[in-house]
Amino acid sequence: EKERARQIQKAYGFRFERRQQASLRPTRRVDRPAAAKGSRQEVCSYWRAGRCNRNPCQFLHRELPGPGYSNKRVADEPGFAGPSHRRGPGFNGNSSNNWGRFGGNRTVTKTEKVCRYWVDGSCSHGDKCRYLHCWSNGDSFSLLTQLDGHEMLVTGIALPSGSDKLYTGSKDETIRLWDCASGQCTRVLNLGAEVGCVISEGPWLLVGMPNLVKAWNIETNADQSLSGPIGQVYSLVVGTDLLFAGTQDGSILAWRYSAATNCFEPAASLTGHTLGVVTLYVGANRLYSGSMDKSIKVWSLDNLQCIQTLTDHTSVVMSLICWDQFLLSCSLDNTVKIWAAVEGGNLEVTYTHKEEHGVLALCGVHDAEAKPVLLCSCNDSALRLYDLPSFTERGKIFAKQEIRSIQIGPGGIFFTGDGTGQVKVWKWSTAPTTAAMS
Repeated sequence: EKERARQIQKAYGFRFERRQQASLRPTRRVDRPAAAKGSRQEVCSYWRAGRCNRNPCQFLHRELPGPGYSNKRVADEPGFAGPSHRRGPGFNGNSSNNWGRFGGNRTVTKTEKVCRYWVDGSCSHGDKCRYLHCWSNGDSFSLLTQLDGHEMLVTGIALPSGSDKLYTGSKDETIRLWDCASGQCTRVLNLGAEVGCVISEGPWLLVGMPNLVKAWNIETNADQSLSGPIGQVYSLVVGTDLLFAGTQDGSILAWRYSAATNCFEPAASLTGHTLGVVTLYVGANRLYSGSMDKSIKVWSLDNLQCIQTLTDHTSVVMSLICWDQFLLSCSLDNTVKIWAAVEGGNLEVTYTHKEEHGVLALCGVHDAEAKPVLLCSCNDSALRLYDLPSFTERGKIFAKQEIRSIQIGPGGIFFTGDGTGQVKVWKWSTAPTTAAMS
């Protein structure tokens, strides 16, 4: 047995220890370099690989800020960008080296489930309960408040630039206005039809509904109904001077804003998808569309022609975003795919991240250290937070039902909306701790 132990240690770096009331069992040798005296400013290599089981650990469970780090606003950081200066996939021969390098596709074995008795206020186990008595698991963000009022799925959240009002839309056929200072609902707009999506652009609040798009100018109170869509409008996005709407019948309609008439005027209809267009995104002079037909189409904003169709997903494409020179897509096929441009400009999958559940929504944000984080909502009523590009999981947010809407706000704030109608307000910690998530 000793000889076997020596062979295993030599081959795999394990050693054997004898424990009381236990047989011989392997444990990982810990050969970590010592940190400087009085300091632990060294990143744990096992945390990077997703294998550290020490809590607390003497090494950092986060990356150190790079040289010249400053906590700038999200809009000033490379990577995720606002509509006015979004980048898109570009060719880089070494671009795929780090995707999923450390934490990608790591299985989280700890039971992470919110106690249903705690939700009802009837759990008698207190701190000894094996299930979570909170709506999140992670130490780098916290829940600020909860906004109650909607009675059905929240389908859109918008925070117009320079406004002190938050707008939320729901399948309960209402738009709610919330005062950002008090958290109180100040107005309810009854639209008489399900809200499919909500976005804001400049002074305009844009709402997708069955067979039309409603446009409100929140500065002048002017409004306009844009006709043309057939069925529900699932997605809206603004690119250059055009407003695009993804509709239930698979078409993408475009309107151009006219300053002379102060109105949106029909500009084009993009056809090619065979089922509803669920998600739209604009980046690098391209429009990206994801559909229930399982495909992603890439459109040129110069001539509004389709220049590529991506068919690697095997179920509905639910969400699209751009990060750095990459396109990220998610689907009900339980995957997040990372696309990069090859020579010639076409996109190809460079990495696939696998989940155990269908993926509903993606959103990119920078944390308190200006590091890129992917918010990834799945249909198990949980939202995962991943460091990019490693896909190391750093926390979860739980909800009573699926989280379909995610929106980023200023000052490290972000919002989530779920199937019960609840909107939660979260904030990144300004001083991240080193406690492990195990």
